Amino acid sequence: MADFENTTYNSPLEGDIHQPTPEVDEDDDELSTLDEPVKDTVLRDLKAVGLKFVHILYPTKNTLLLRDWDLWGPLLLCVTMAFLMQGVHDDKTGSSGPQFAEVFVVVWVGAGIVTLNSQLLGGNISFFQSVCVLGYCMFPLVVAMVICWIIVHLTQQGIVSVIVRLIISAFAYGWAIFASVGFLGDSQPVGRKALAVFPICLFYFILAWMVATYS
Repeated sequence: MADFENTTYNSPLEGDIHQPTPEVDEDDDELSTLDEPVKDTVLRDLKAVGLKFVHILYPTKNTLLLRDWDLWGPLLLCVTMAFLMQGVHDDKTGSSGPQFAEVFVVVWVGAGIVTLNSQLLGGNISFFQSVCVLGYCMFPLVVAMVICWIIVHLTQQGIVSVIVRLIISAFAYGWAIFASVGFLGDSQPVGRKALAVFPICLFYFILAWMVATYS
């Protein structure tokens, strides 16, 4: 016991008891938007939305829509389509086109049902990611709606006008499906992709039919 009680240390203790200060990552500092002007924030968000529209026109395996999802783009497209598609009551025939709220509900409820179906099939994608992609992939249909609106209001109606609108709507319908399946196809389990793609086709078919039959 004496050896333990009289133990001495000839070497001085070395070390620093202070905890190291973590280095500030420059990238994290750049991502902070608390001190930047509102104009810069808005311009950056608009640039991000525009970039996603480009990815819809040229679908690739880019994961931007899934990684940095937002609902601003889908909301803009939905409002634009609902505004252009809003029908005026015809006193002669007693009929009228779809109203703003009807188009709005069809778009968002339809996207929600398609997303819920994907979730039930075991898709590895979040609810809002799926809604974001489905909303952005409406872009070709909204462009077709703008063209059909111009044709209806600025040209004489006839069989040629109807055929042109059908062709434009069919092309936009195919492009919307092609883009959405390209982004959402890999999120479904093997053997269940067809069950996930069918509601997507039905969702865009309803929108395409509303565009083609607009008058």
